[in-house]
Amino acid sequence: MDDDRSGNAEIRDFARAVAGALDGVWPDATAAATADLDELHAIAAQQGWFELGEAGAVDYLAAAEGVLGERGCSLPLADAYVAARLVPGLDLGTARPAVSLDPTAEALVPAGTTHVLELDAAGTTTRLAPVARAVPAPGLAVPSWHRVTLGAGEELEVGRTLIEECIAVLRLAAAARLGGASRRAHRLAVGHATTRRQFGQVIGAFGAVQQRVASGQIDVLAHDALVDEAARTATDGPAPLACALVARHARDHVVGVLAGAQHTLGAIGYFDEHEVAWLFRFVHAEVSRLRALESAVAPSHGLERFLLADDGALPPLDLGEDAELLRAEVRALLDAHRGDDGFDTEGVRAAAAAAGLFALSWPAEHGGRGASLEEQVVLNEEMKYAGGPVDRAMSATMLIGHSLLRHGSADQKQEFLPLLREGRIAFCLGYSEPDAGSDLASLSTRAVCDGDAWVIRGQKLWTTRAHTASHVWLAVRTDPEAHPRHAGITIFLVPMDTAGITVQQHRALSGEISCSVFYDDVRVPDAARVGEVNGGWRVITDALAAERVLMGGIAATLLGHFDALLRDLRAHRNGDPVILDRLGSVAARLQAARVLVVEATRAMDGDDARILGPVSAVLSGHLAEEFGRVALDLLGPEAALDGRYEAILRLAPMYVIGGGTNDIQRGIIARALGLPR
Repeated sequence: MDDDRSGNAEIRDFARAVAGALDGVWPDATAAATADLDELHAIAAQQGWFELGEAGAVDYLAAAEGVLGERGCSLPLADAYVAARLVPGLDLGTARPAVSLDPTAEALVPAGTTHVLELDAAGTTTRLAPVARAVPAPGLAVPSWHRVTLGAGEELEVGRTLIEECIAVLRLAAAARLGGASRRAHRLAVGHATTRRQFGQVIGAFGAVQQRVASGQIDVLAHDALVDEAARTATDGPAPLACALVARHARDHVVGVLAGAQHTLGAIGYFDEHEVAWLFRFVHAEVSRLRALESAVAPSHGLERFLLADDGALPPLDLGEDAELLRAEVRALLDAHRGDDGFDTEGVRAAAAAAGLFALSWPAEHGGRGASLEEQVVLNEEMKYAGGPVDRAMSATMLIGHSLLRHGSADQKQEFLPLLREGRIAFCLGYSEPDAGSDLASLSTRAVCDGDAWVIRGQKLWTTRAHTASHVWLAVRTDPEAHPRHAGITIFLVPMDTAGITVQQHRALSGEISCSVFYDDVRVPDAARVGEVNGGWRVITDALAAERVLMGGIAATLLGHFDALLRDLRAHRNGDPVILDRLGSVAARLQAARVLVVEATRAMDGDDARILGPVSAVLSGHLAEEFGRVALDLLGPEAALDGRYEAILRLAPMYVIGGGTNDIQRGIIARALGLPR
C-alpha cells in the first residue's frame, strides 16, 4: 500500500513540502526533547501553514497534521487554523493561540502559547485572552504542557455555524495527527518484524507477530480511510458527523496500534533512542486531549446525539454523478417491487435483468453496461442494504462471470453468460474439503483424465446452497505431484444433476443450509473445464478477489441493520450513557468498513486487492459480531426474539469463518507487508 494517504496530487505535494520543511528542525519523534520551538513556529509561518485557516483548506490541514503526527511534533497547527477562522486579523506570525473548550478548568496548553481561545461549544461566542503567566507542567507531553493564567480577554460573537465548523476541524485534525503517529509506529514495527532474528528465524515468521502486525495494519488502513474521506468531503466545510466519527475511531484504535507496534519492537522500542518511545508519549498525551475535547462538546455535539437525531444516519459515500444516478435507478427498481411483506423476488430479478444490472460491469460485446467500479459499488451496496433480494444472482455474476470472461471458452461464454445476465443460474462453490478449508491449496479431490473426459472422486464440505444449485464451480487436483502446492489444480463448472454427485444437508447456526457433497466417479466432459489444465489457481485467484469484495459487502447489509437500530433506539430512548457510548464505537467502525469496501472494490483488478480484500473481510466480520452483541445490549430481550438482530448475531460467525478464516486472512495481510511464511 502507498503510505502517502493524501487525496490528490496538490495535497500530496503539500504534505511532502511539510515533511521537507520539518527535516531540519523536527526530523522524527526523537527531536521532541531538543527541538527549537521558536524555529519550528518561524518555519510554519514562513511556509504559510498558518494561512490554511483563512483559506478554509481543511483537506490541506489534515494532510499537514498527518505529517506532524508521524514526527510526533506538537506544533498547534489546528489551534492556529481555528484562530484564523474565529479571529480574522490575528497575527499568527507572532501570536501562538491555543483553543480551550472548558473555561472552568485551568488551561493546559502547549509550550509557547501566547493566547487562549475559550470556545463555548453550546453557544455562539468565543473569548480571546492573552497568557499572563505560564508554568511548565512536566509529564507525558514533551515539550511540556504549561498551566496558564489568563489576562483580561475580549468576548467575540462568532455564530453557531462557525463554532460547529471549528469543533469539526479540531476533531479531524486530532484524528489525522494521531493517525500519522500510529501509522509511523506501525511502519517501524513492520520493518523490524521483517529483519529482527530470534531463535534462528525472522520474528515476522512467528504466528503471534503476524496476527498482531496484520491487526495493526487493518486499524491503520481503516483510520486512514476515515481521515481521507472526512478530509475529501470537507472542501465546502467539514462535515460535523464525519469528523465526529473519525475522532471516535482515533479514540478507540490508535493506542492499540501503538501498543501492538511496541510489543513487536520489544525492548528496542522501550528506550529513548527509538522513535516509538517518543511516539508513545505523543499519542497518549494527544488522546487525553481528544478525550477532553469530546467530553466538553458531548452535550451539544456528541456523536451519539448526531446519530439519534430524527434525521441521523451515517454520511453517504458520494461516488460520482454516474454512480449516484445508478443508485437512484436501483432504489426505484427495488421500490417498484417492494410490498408490505417484502420483495417480489422474481419481479426484482426480471427487472434487474432487463436493466442489465447483473452484467453491469461487463463489456458491451458480452451484453454488459461497461460500468465503472464506482457504479459496481453502488449496485452491490444498494442490493445488500435492501436485504439481498437477488443476492444469489449477484454473487454468481461476481464470482463466475468475472472468471468466465477471463478464462472461459467460447462455448462456455455462449452457454453461461446469458444465464448470468438473466440472473438465472443457481451455483455453489466447491472449494472446502475435510482437510482443506482456509488452506485451499491443499485440496485433494481428484480429477483423472480418461480420454476426452475427466473422472472426479472426492468430497467437499460447507458447500452453501448445494441442495438447490444447478451447477458447482468445482476446484479439483489434476496433478498430485505438482509443486508448489497450489499448482496442479483445475476448475470445472459441473451440473449438480451429474451422475455420482450426492448432497448431504446441514443446518448452520444462521439457519442457512450448507452441504457435504460427495463425488463418486463423477464423469464430466473436458468442455466443463474452465481455464488451462493445472491452471486453476489463477482462475481461483480471480474469483477469490471478487469473493472477498462480496464478503466485505457485509458493511452494506450492516448499514441497513444499523439504520433500523437507530430507528428502534429513538423509539426506546435508552439513556444509559455506557451502552450508548458503544453505539458510537460501532458507527465509527462501520463507516470505516464502508469506505474500505469502496477502496477494495476499486483495487479488485490491481495489486492492492491482495491486501484490501482481506482487510475488508476481517474488519467487516468482526464488526458483524460486535453489531449483534451491541444491538442486544441496547434493546434488551426484545432484540433476542425472532427478527433482524438475533438473525445477524447468529449469522455473524460465518463472516469470520467463510472465504478463509480471519486468522488466515490476517496471515495473508502479514505476507503482503513482507513478513515471511
